[in-house]
Amino acid sequence: MQSYSLISTLVAAFVLAFAFGMIANRLKLSPLVGYLLAGVAVGPYTIGFVADAELAPQLAEIGVILLMFGVGLHFSPTDLMKVRRVAVPGALVQIAAATLMGWILGRFGLGMGDVEALLMGFALSVASTVVLMKSLEERNQGKGEVGKIAVGWLIVEDLVIVIALVMLPMLLLTDGAAVDLSTLGLNVGWTLLKVAAFVAAMLFIGGRVLPWVLVRIAHTRSRELFTLGVLAIALGIAWVAYALFHSFALGAFLAGLVLNGTPLGHNAAERSLPLRDAFAVLFFVSVGMLFDPSIVVREPLAVLGVVAIVLVGKTLAALAITTAFRLDRATSLMVAASLAQIGEFSFILAALGLSLGALSQGTHDLILAAALLSISLNPFVFRFMDKIGGGKGEARAPGAANPATA
Repeated sequence: MQSYSLISTLVAAFVLAFAFGMIANRLKLSPLVGYLLAGVAVGPYTIGFVADAELAPQLAEIGVILLMFGVGLHFSPTDLMKVRRVAVPGALVQIAAATLMGWILGRFGLGMGDVEALLMGFALSVASTVVLMKSLEERNQGKGEVGKIAVGWLIVEDLVIVIALVMLPMLLLTDGAAVDLSTLGLNVGWTLLKVAAFVAAMLFIGGRVLPWVLVRIAHTRSRELFTLGVLAIALGIAWVAYALFHSFALGAFLAGLVLNGTPLGHNAAERSLPLRDAFAVLFFVSVGMLFDPSIVVREPLAVLGVVAIVLVGKTLAALAITTAFRLDRATSLMVAASLAQIGEFSFILAALGLSLGALSQGTHDLILAAALLSISLNPFVFRFMDKIGGGKGEARAPGAANPATA
């Protein structure tokens, strides 16, 4: 009998993602929660139909490529520079604080090794771009002070993750143990040299060649060819980066970044959006397939601990940082609420850690549980911040004391 595992997997993923996404939307939750639950429903840890566990990760990789391509297309160095005084140190300090909290919980509370505990904390430190943008859009704060600071903050986090995705395979052996110092130095130095050369080639050569290619394709007046050209650029450059650094993310991000500055960048973003959305759904479904929901019952205190780091620890860290930069109360509260969740990059880091042997399946499940619960609870964090902040009016720093745009 002929096998249709690819078709079966796609049908199950899209149908259940739509159904669960609609339910989540009606419950005033992020549709991402529905997509993750759809993956759990077709995963090996629940009864009923089980999707192809070998095909799903490959489809998810395409989702990662298109997600990172989208991040590059919307990356704005200008916007980041406007809020750099808050966003850059804020993101770095919050990543460090959340990683430290994760290490303490993992090392002393859950009995993990140092490498696994640090990697878990690092995965808990990064907020979701998808969730953040949706939350800001729903509150009409995307273009205001809160939106600019939160998005700039997240851009810095995204850049840190892109670098981490390139470097982690160099820093860890397959069993999760750190490499010796001499090997570490050689690997890091050689990798940084290749990354610098690749980035320079993309920005200076690709920055001239790729726009010219898009213009030539646009002259054909064929929507199909233009869409295919955009996808070929994204997937092709991602594959080159994978061949050089074992990271699809860096190439896809740089491809989007180069096209972002071209006259046809907006058209490229618009044409690739449907496929980006579709494969992003497959990405979240595939993540859900890897999640064993029984961990919530087996280790409730551990789940409570990682969720507390995301919802409470990261929020307090963000409040401390924004207060130190003398942002007003409303701005500080809204920025902190925006970052009180984790999502797609945490999944990518967790999957990488699992494949390298640095994370156990149980720790991987803890990260996924933290993501699912934090995404579900994030709207309630916003409502709580509204109450103690005196409403959700557009936040702005007081007069000349606002360092965000200095």
